[in-house]
Amino acid sequence: MKVTFKSRERLMPERMSESNPNEEESVDQAGSGVEEEGDTATRKVPGTGARLWERVRSSLIKPKLDPQTLQNKDWQRTVIAMNGIEVKLSMKFTSREFSLKRMPSRKQSGVFGVKINIVTKRERSKVPLIVRQCVEEIERRGMDEVGIYRVSGVATDIQALKAAFDSNNRDVSVMMREMDVNAIAGTLKLYFRELPEPLFTDELYPNFAGGIALSDSVAKESCMLNLLLSLPEPNLVTFVFLLDHLKRVAENESINKMSLHNLATVFGPTLLRPSEKDSKISNSSQPISMNDSWSLEVMSQVQVLLYFLQLENIPTPDSKRQSLLFSTEV
Repeated sequence: MKVTFKSRERLMPERMSESNPNEEESVDQAGSGVEEEGDTATRKVPGTGARLWERVRSSLIKPKLDPQTLQNKDWQRTVIAMNGIEVKLSMKFTSREFSLKRMPSRKQSGVFGVKINIVTKRERSKVPLIVRQCVEEIERRGMDEVGIYRVSGVATDIQALKAAFDSNNRDVSVMMREMDVNAIAGTLKLYFRELPEPLFTDELYPNFAGGIALSDSVAKESCMLNLLLSLPEPNLVTFVFLLDHLKRVAENESINKMSLHNLATVFGPTLLRPSEKDSKISNSSQPISMNDSWSLEVMSQVQVLLYFLQLENIPTPDSKRQSLLFSTEV
């Protein structure tokens, strides 16, 4: 849902209510208001900006908007008009199904929206360069950042980095050093979110969802590890590379507040969400609503990643892992 506010006139100081015609209200840049001396106590008088926002907020909360009315339509209404200021709200409703759909890029020369095997083959590496560079920069100065990967970066910075990686800009490393680390984390998440097929692949996704639901711990471990090692090589090596990084982030949980569960919540749907419209992971005979089905899928995706994050070791020989991660040969 996209929300846009438009103001017709510049915000200006205004008089207080008619009952206090001699008292003027000073408005600072934040519109936070001033303190007014009373007979018994000092009370806060809301500024014009604060009172304007309260009216906007009330106008949005009270009416119940029907999603079916807004779906796939531009919608606009005047929220309030106060003291020469007109605030308009415009929205476009996009269904969850469409907003989460993986869309392949038409430009195969870039990296976003391009299959990971195509990117690694072109770059002659086992892990996409964008993943390496983002991880290296985050580990250089973002490991102590509170809420790393959870706090959103500036959208314009993320789009600038996306364009630079897609155009193979050689100055992208310089750009990254000058940007907020949350924008770099956001770029990395965006890359995985826009893969035309999830890192865990559409083919194996239902099997991962079924494996994580097994009650027998021995059977679960055998199933999950066999499935993991069945991933295509670029997918497996990239996941192991990212997994090692996320574990290092969680080691600083006392500072950055990012536990393994928090990281799984952020990255689970990003790495596992299938590109197909219906994943059909539920084996329940009872009918469930669309929202319940979506929630169950997200929970399953989080649990799959959390399972691997909590494993001490992925049983691949260290020598093989090192050769896969750092080899420049295809």
